[in-house]
Amino acid sequence: MRFNRLDMNLLAALDILLKTRSVTQAAEEMFITQSAMSNALGRLRTYFDDPLLVQVGRGMELSPLAETLQAPVREIMLRVESATRIRPQFDPATDEREFSVVLSDYTLALIGAALSRRVAEEAPGITLNLRPQHAQPAQLLDRGEADLLIVPDFLGAPDQESCPVFEDSLVVLVAQDGPHAAQDMTLARFAAAPQVLMEPTTGQESFSAVAMRGAGIVPRKVLSLFLFSAIPDLIRGTDRVALIQRRLAEKAVPQGGLLIRPAPFEAPPLRQSIRWQAHRGNDPGLRWLRDLILDCAARDAGADAPRA
Repeated sequence: MRFNRLDMNLLAALDILLKTRSVTQAAEEMFITQSAMSNALGRLRTYFDDPLLVQVGRGMELSPLAETLQAPVREIMLRVESATRIRPQFDPATDEREFSVVLSDYTLALIGAALSRRVAEEAPGITLNLRPQHAQPAQLLDRGEADLLIVPDFLGAPDQESCPVFEDSLVVLVAQDGPHAAQDMTLARFAAAPQVLMEPTTGQESFSAVAMRGAGIVPRKVLSLFLFSAIPDLIRGTDRVALIQRRLAEKAVPQGGLLIRPAPFEAPPLRQSIRWQAHRGNDPGLRWLRDLILDCAARDAGADAPRA
């Protein structure tokens, strides 16, 4: 098939070439010979009258035109792929599919166990890939590397469909036998206390860091880590404090050795949403998975689940 004199079969090759920036890797991904991929690149260069891939040292870089082509070509291929994957019916009890969901370890700690049980019980043929938070999660949807995101609202992109999953607030977690257990958590005490901070490896700020900065607080950091869920264990038996999500703190307190104190300043609520590409909104498999995630989150909160 041709469109504007372009062999549409070459679009798949162009998409992989722009992603890998390597004729060899692109050939491997498409299960064709390197000479066939070189031929495809030659035809693409002729059509666009542009080198597309430029040799720089031992590697190859995208030409300026190739940079502008990367996003629209990827979107075209995603739409084609999603159109060919969608089936009018989806039966979780018998279907076999694989889904990738991007979420933080905080969200995983809240709903991961329930989600795993429900999938095992209701959809034994379904494979879930739970992937860590990303510096630019919207790009994972755009590139087709994730089916769903569960992210704070401020990380979402306006062109994505979304549905709220849950809302949370910030509290201060202290050791039950520590120096802050019997004292009110004033702003001055909080600012002076040694703090355990979660610092994402993606280079972003955590929600608690954003909230403290908004309140004019410069935390006295004594320990940083990359997991929200490990914070409670690092507070027990110490004089340290942490500003963390209430739901996470409430899961940790029954294990002993910890107390929750109100945050000594006003902070906006943390709203988590589930997000997906608009053109995949009618995929019955994704609808099932979204509703399952929402139900797990609602049961954790003791509320009725919204519907995506």
